[in-house]
Formats: sequence, structure tokens, C-alpha cells
Amino acid sequence: MIKAIAIDDEPPALEVIKVYAEKVPFVQLKACFIRPSEALTYIRHNTIDLAFIDISMPDMSGIELATKLKDSCQIVFTTAYSEYALKGFELAATDYLLKPICFPRFLDACTRTQEKVKSKDTVNNPKQRPSLFIKDGHNWIRIDCDDILYIKAEDNYVSIIESNRRTLSRITLSKIHEQLPASTFTRVHKSYIVSLAHVNKLEKNEVFIQGVKIPLSKVGRDELYKKLMKPAP
Repeated sequence: MIKAIAIDDEPPALEVIKVYAEKVPFVQLKACFIRPSEALTYIRHNTIDLAFIDISMPDMSGIELATKLKDSCQIVFTTAYSEYALKGFELAATDYLLKPICFPRFLDACTRTQEKVKSKDTVNNPKQRPSLFIKDGHNWIRIDCDDILYIKAEDNYVSIIESNRRTLSRITLSKIHEQLPASTFTRVHKSYIVSLAHVNKLEKNEVFIQGVKIPLSKVGRDELYKKLMKPAP
């Protein structure tokens, strides 16, 4: 979960961020501030992952505030003035949202932040369980990769099968394959990806996972055998 705050001297702008944040399941907007000084005090006493910061504010500019925050959190600048963009990126901002902010761009910024936070956490905690955020209808849900049994292509969708849940998402099999750990998943057929950890039995043209029979292509079978039979380090 991404813990976020927002700083803007215009209450309507803060309200937009509040409404958008409620639509993103992996973002928790902890607080909103009109005064940058109050946001600084909050950050010194609380851990956050992301700050949405308006650039043009009377008491302290967003650029000045971001400089004071240093590496304490990811920064997403919000402003009505595109000329600030270069300065924002010079400060290594995660993203730059031009007002009026549309939801797809807001979601992009949140997703980019999530990727950066996840990457940082993986470095600090290499044993962290890998996971995916998948869109299921209008909702985004987290799926732990270790819980996935197999994934099946169904027209323009994929079904992600866990032991107690099936998630249908509008994404291609190739795209989701790119997001999975290559060491623990392999594509065995044009329509199937399987988890190596859950393979129960192999036959010439089929693989079994919890009693489910999954077809094997020749290339898929060769790749599966190669990964399963790989000697332990």
C-alpha cells in the first residue's frame, strides 16, 4: 500500500486528488495540507511513500518543499504551468501532472510510484514475496505470484487461477508473462502459463496442476523440462 499526502493551497485541487486516490486500491491518502510548513512537520513524524505537491504556492513553492524533503519520499508535482516541468524532473520527481488532472494520468503516476517503491523494497528486503496488481473489472487487486497455479488466455482476457480464486483481467498473455518471475513461471502453450512450483505430473503432451490437465506445445514442453530439471545451485 502506497501511503500518500497532498499539498496544495487550493482546496478544490486537493478534493480532486482525494476523489482520485479513493479509486486506486493501492494508494492510501493519509492527509492533505494547504500550508507546506504543516506538511513538513507531518513528514518528519510519519513515514510516507508519496507526496503530491503543487508547485505554485505563496508561502513556499513546491520546488522549495521538494528540496527539503530530499529522499524521504517519491514526489509527484501538480501544477497548471507546464514551464515548471524541466525543474521538476531536475529534482528527480517521479511524475509531473498538469492541471486539470485527468484520472488516467493520475493512475499512471501512482503506478510509477508503486514500481519505484517496490524496487526499493526489493533491494532492502530481497525476501519480499513478488506480487502483481491486476485490474479485475473496475477494481485493482493484488495477487501474490506464489499463489498463482496457472494462467489461461481467453480471447482478449486472461484467467489467473489460484487455489481459491479466479481473476479475469483484460490483458494479453504475453504482457502478463513479462511481469512474472522468469525463474518460477513458464509459458507451456500459446494459451497457458504455469507455475513451476505447482506442477504435479508431466506427460508427453500435457502437464497437470491440482488435477487440471494443461496442454503442452513442443517448445513449451522443452522449456518446461529445462526449468524443472535444472540442477539445484
